[in-house]
Amino acid sequence: MRPSGWSNTSAPYIRPRRDGEPDAWTEEAAQGGHVGTNELREAGEIPAPPDIARDLNLEDEQQVVVRRRIVLLDGTPIELADSYYPVSIAGGTPLAHPGKIRGGAVKLLAELGYRAHKVEETVSARPATAEERNLLKLDATDWVLVLRRVTRDRAGTPYESTVMTMVASGRELRYEYEEG
Repeated sequence: MRPSGWSNTSAPYIRPRRDGEPDAWTEEAAQGGHVGTNELREAGEIPAPPDIARDLNLEDEQQVVVRRRIVLLDGTPIELADSYYPVSIAGGTPLAHPGKIRGGAVKLLAELGYRAHKVEETVSARPATAEERNLLKLDATDWVLVLRRVTRDRAGTPYESTVMTMVASGRELRYEYEEG
C-alpha cells in the first residue's frame, strides 16, 4: 500500500540548506507525518547518455558524474533520482564518491560557486520499465511520472541534470511562481 495524498514542490530542493537543517526530502515528508529517506545506489563517472549530454551542453559520451538514489517514503520506494554533473565541476568532489554529502549536494555545489538561477523542468508519463518496476515495486501495468530538471547558474551554465522517475499513483506535482 502506498501513502496517498502526497505531493512535492521543487523550490526547497534547489536551495542550499543551512548547517544542521534537515534535507528537503526529510523535511517535506515530516510535514506530512511521514519519514523520508533515500539510499544511494551508485556514484561515479560514466559516459554521458545523449539526453544528459544535451542538458549539460556536453559532447555525447563525454564523462559525467552520476549519483543514483532510491527515494523512500516510510520505507516504501517512491522515486528513482539520478543526478548528473559535468566532470569539470564534480570530478574529485564528494559528488563523485559513494556516501552521504555533508549538507547535501546543493550545499556542496553552492560552496563550489554553483547556485540555481534558472531551473527548467519537464514532466512526462510513460509505462514503467522492467527495472523501474523491480526497484519501485510496481505492477506490470503501472506507469511512472518522469520529472527532468536542468539547473543553471547566473551565467546560464547548466551544472546539474536530474531525472526523477516517480511512482505515479497518488503523486501530485505542485508548482508555484512568485515574481520579485
